[in-house]
Amino acid sequence: MFSSLAVAENRTLVGRPQPTMPAMAISDRSFAADSSATVTLPGGQIAHRDHVAQSEVIHREFYEVTTGVWCLVGNGLSNQTFIDAPEGIIAIDTGESTEEMREAIAELRGVTDRPIVAVLYTHFHYVCGTEAVFESGAPRTMPIWAHEKVAGNRSRAASEIAPAYGRGLLEQFAMVLPADGPDGVVNVGLGHFYRNPAHAPFTSVFVPPTHTFGERASIEVAGLPIEVTHAPSDADDSVTYWFPSLGVAVNNLVWPVLFNVFAIRGEEYRDPQVLVAGIDHLLSLGAEHLVATHGPPMSGRDHIAERVTRYRDSIQFLWDQAVRLTNRGLLSADLGLAVQLPPECDDDNLTAERYGVAEHHFRQIRSGLFGWFDGDESQLFPLPTAERSARLIAGFGGADVVRQQADEALVADDVRWATELATWLVRAGDDADDRRRLATCLRTIAHRTPAANIRIWCLTRALFLDGSLDLSRLYRHRFSRAQVLGSPPDRSVHILRVLLDPEFAHGINLRLAWRFADGIVTGLHLRNSIACPTHGADAQATVVCSIETWAEVLTGRLALSGALADGSVVIEGDATAAVRALGAFDVDGLRA
Repeated sequence: MFSSLAVAENRTLVGRPQPTMPAMAISDRSFAADSSATVTLPGGQIAHRDHVAQSEVIHREFYEVTTGVWCLVGNGLSNQTFIDAPEGIIAIDTGESTEEMREAIAELRGVTDRPIVAVLYTHFHYVCGTEAVFESGAPRTMPIWAHEKVAGNRSRAASEIAPAYGRGLLEQFAMVLPADGPDGVVNVGLGHFYRNPAHAPFTSVFVPPTHTFGERASIEVAGLPIEVTHAPSDADDSVTYWFPSLGVAVNNLVWPVLFNVFAIRGEEYRDPQVLVAGIDHLLSLGAEHLVATHGPPMSGRDHIAERVTRYRDSIQFLWDQAVRLTNRGLLSADLGLAVQLPPECDDDNLTAERYGVAEHHFRQIRSGLFGWFDGDESQLFPLPTAERSARLIAGFGGADVVRQQADEALVADDVRWATELATWLVRAGDDADDRRRLATCLRTIAHRTPAANIRIWCLTRALFLDGSLDLSRLYRHRFSRAQVLGSPPDRSVHILRVLLDPEFAHGINLRLAWRFADGIVTGLHLRNSIACPTHGADAQATVVCSIETWAEVLTGRLALSGALADGSVVIEGDATAAVRALGAFDVDGLRA
């Protein structure tokens, strides 16, 4: 059923055969070649008709999956599921906020008044509404079950990589797009929104699990036997819960769209082979009812087997073809264009490219297996991006020529080429008209792609380019006072190691400690242009302050110089060396 486009293999480059593609091989599945599939909604949003159609798939509904099993879809990015067990209700996943889970519990109260007595997490993404369960009367001693990696994964997302991770969430999930107008939100693929605007202001509190498991477990929760299987998907802590007495499987494997091997926000590699193994296990259960983290539930053993098998095979196809063409020597950019899912995949939302696009998934698989270098000689030691762009522009005859060609390409629906030309102009300079030119290219892609991730990313970047949004704050690490105060002190100290500027740190060799008012001591050893985390032993200088003052300095509300002057910070030992060392970190409060 699956087929690839023809690939010619006879051209020679640098002494070896090079697979090449004819120009006609460029796929229009990532975004349409023209505007014929573009529609305008009553709210003014301009989008591909398949992207619009996804809104109906994920429409808000409180499903009764089977007797005693309910699932709320469309309340947020994820579902909330409830199972009536002998000793009370088991809640599975609690969403992005207390307010989101509160609404889900209100729906539950329309069908039963039995108390919630336990919570299960499918993975670490949707675990911030558990406080609402306590509000509903559950005791703080209530058991919460999850994979053993969940707590660590929550910490990772809010630590060293927080700026890039947070920026990626914003760019992928329409967090700064308007509600209406051409750039307005339609849906975010897996749900209508990352966080339901009706739930604002959002109260997100992660309540860690009280009970954990690893690869497999047989547990009993609220008097109900459950088989648990580790099943990594978009998170390496995902699990499948199998309720054999109910014929119900709850999973984070089968999504209401083609699985997102590549997340445009940036994530660790999601290995399709691991995912396929998890789906094979899911199929082996013979479930009568399938409830997922996202999208509507399915019922009927044969119906589930048919649709989920097609979903599974689409994911194997991505991996197999990426490997086949990588073995034949295709470069990463060409790999994404040389093969595509067949048209039949559009017949079922489970295999449709309404979230990400297969073009990107193929490239991600290649990168996940072999790393960033794909054999393109020009990428072994590339020029700096700005310089390369400037040289290309000069080679084309100057900026005015490139602008003209970009505009002509866009008019001719040669959107890929128009976007590349406009990108050169922006990378080589900072002309407002060129930024708007690139924004127009990105909006064109956004209006023609069926994929939510792509539409949202392109619109967010377009708003940044044309000056409608100032996102510069997202490109620096910003400490949150609440996070500093709510975490162990060593976390906010040790995170400084990824903020060390080697230009300022060169030549420093200093063991630096922090002693907080509660007696906690931690430290960093600055040496060899790094900051190595320590316990603060044998320090040559010690920063003494309260955690509250430290939070004020990190957030820039209080300058270190001012804190030293008023005595709220004291440095014991070599104060001069300590101030110099602290100034090596890219934190405004430490440099002022």
